Amino acid sequence: MKKLLASAILLGLAAPQVATAAEEVNVYSYRQPFLVEPMFNEFTKETGIKVNVKFAKKGLAEKLQQEGEYSPADMILTTDISRLVELTNKDLVQAVDSKILEKNVPAQYRDSEDEWFALTLRSRNVYSSRDRVGRLPADFDYADLAKPEWKGKICTRSGKHPYNVSLVSSMIANHGEAEAKEWLEGVKANLARKPQGNDRAQVKAVKEGLCDLAIGNSYYLGKMVNDEKQKAWAEAVYINFPGQKAEGTHVNVSGMAMAKYAPNKDNAQKLMEFLTDDKAQQMYAEVNYEYPVKEGVKRSELVASWGDFRADELSLEKVADYHSTAIKLLDEVKFDL
Repeated sequence: MKKLLASAILLGLAAPQVATAAEEVNVYSYRQPFLVEPMFNEFTKETGIKVNVKFAKKGLAEKLQQEGEYSPADMILTTDISRLVELTNKDLVQAVDSKILEKNVPAQYRDSEDEWFALTLRSRNVYSSRDRVGRLPADFDYADLAKPEWKGKICTRSGKHPYNVSLVSSMIANHGEAEAKEWLEGVKANLARKPQGNDRAQVKAVKEGLCDLAIGNSYYLGKMVNDEKQKAWAEAVYINFPGQKAEGTHVNVSGMAMAKYAPNKDNAQKLMEFLTDDKAQQMYAEVNYEYPVKEGVKRSELVASWGDFRADELSLEKVADYHSTAIKLLDEVKFDL
């Protein structure tokens, strides 16, 4: 009788655990809470599946490696193509076979083996001083940043930052290593100061007259416009989309992948599909001033006011192939020194 009672107790304890696991999904995220929690709350409201999130600024790949097959992670949210490719290269994710994801995410913004998928797009823009430069010509290209006329007039963050590494990688992919190196040397010669700060700091430098052009991601303009302390910086510049008469404007992504040992695989796939569909895509667009990856979803009113542009059609997977070469070229030209 005691054995039967013990067995019944064990079974009673086990049952709720199984039920709970079936109603949860665990996310490791580089994306900030204010951005993703509204989507997670909506997902839980619609499906009843609870989303548990661990937020981090760095080290998620290392954490997944350490945890191995015992990792509770079901899904990883991250920014920049290099971080997505890092997860695949370290064999920390698995392929997801989903017709919904294939439909919602254009081929150039997802892995050819379905191991990562973009969620949002952000363009790499050139900001110009309203007072000293005005809008740049419609045919302005990234290559023009190396022209002598901009000597001492360009500001940028570190060349080694992932956003700039991806831009350099796209230059290599589109123009070859030798031409990309020559371009980097030209841009370095035109810098107004040593690379430093973040993308917003470059726009601030334009406002303060330290430089006339700044390289930065598009969504930072939206953030500055809606920050009383930084609004004057945003009002001091025009946003320009380079490459419209060439290969197009370089875009990067935020994205997601399913963890290799996901204990709640089905729930993770449901969440991934939800995040690429209309409602979540619209929420992303409004909250963070990014471009929806799903075609046909409206941009925020502010982002739409910046105008349309043609994005570089180069696959981001191909861009990522040149990541190490981009780092090498940045070192060779001593870009950050």
